[in-house]
Amino acid sequence: MPSLFPLTGAAAGPAELAATAGAAALVAALGLALLFRHASRLPQALPNARTLHQRPVCRVGGLSVWAGWLAAMALAGAALPGGGAGWAGWGAIAAISLLDDWRGVAPLPRLGVHLAAAALAAAALPGVTGVAAVAGAALALAWSANLFNFMDGSDGLAATMAVCGFSALAAGAWLGGAPAAPMLALAAACVPLLIVNAPPARMFMGDIGAVPLGFLAALYGLAGWGGGVWPAWFPLLVFLPFIADATVTLARRGLGRERVWEAHRSHYYQRLHQLGAGHRGTLAFFGVLIAGTGSSAVFALATGASATWAIGGWMIAIAAVFAGIDYHWRIRQPKQR
Repeated sequence: MPSLFPLTGAAAGPAELAATAGAAALVAALGLALLFRHASRLPQALPNARTLHQRPVCRVGGLSVWAGWLAAMALAGAALPGGGAGWAGWGAIAAISLLDDWRGVAPLPRLGVHLAAAALAAAALPGVTGVAAVAGAALALAWSANLFNFMDGSDGLAATMAVCGFSALAAGAWLGGAPAAPMLALAAACVPLLIVNAPPARMFMGDIGAVPLGFLAALYGLAGWGGGVWPAWFPLLVFLPFIADATVTLARRGLGRERVWEAHRSHYYQRLHQLGAGHRGTLAFFGVLIAGTGSSAVFALATGASATWAIGGWMIAIAAVFAGIDYHWRIRQPKQR
């Protein structure tokens, strides 16, 4: 069993995995009920230049995810890749994200915490040696943390990414002989939130949900790669639609000399929404993409099929989608600006 996914005791079987996932979902659902009970006293997401909703919605639903996941991690006796440094990095990112939801944090100090936490965790990952390797892993961790946050602007989108993405990572871990319980529990803990975050959203994930989720996606992805559980392409293909959207959008805004740290509505999923797809259509469209890339990644890993065709095919498909959105954005007046 690869040590990058340590468990106390033997690897979990199907019954244990089901119990762990069930516990995560149950505790998360109870946490959501508690949040709804006190929603009027919790931070509210107000309509702004980034979001696409029209009314205030409670924005700290991600707390329920962590309640469920931490309970399941304790039940499974699981540890994070990187050990104490991994936990410290995740904790620092969760803390600054909650503070940002509650009171607001300026972009520079927030990014500084992300980078410091990412560097701490990266340096503790087995197989990551040397300044260049640690720096590269830290940048990947910080970028992934922000990637999830970028995608949390339309109802159900980031939660769907989490459920599909971490389910695929759990399947990959199981195929590679590594414990799948931590990632399966994380996917399960996101399901109750997805139900109330799907259109019309009654609870938002918030930074406390999205940013630490992105950090864990990269942490598990890097650990699985370094531990020989899966090749480097696997986690990239799993999350490809959202990596592509966030990366291309940021590059386009940077080349256009825009202030990339400011809120905006120029992500491809945001443009699709404004072109008439709305929350439901955008969620359905991008949900199919993330389910497709995740399923393709697991299939290629399980069968030994060439990943080149899967990655190349999906990159062409996503590029075509983006080009189509750009074309219609130029020739049509969006319903929302």
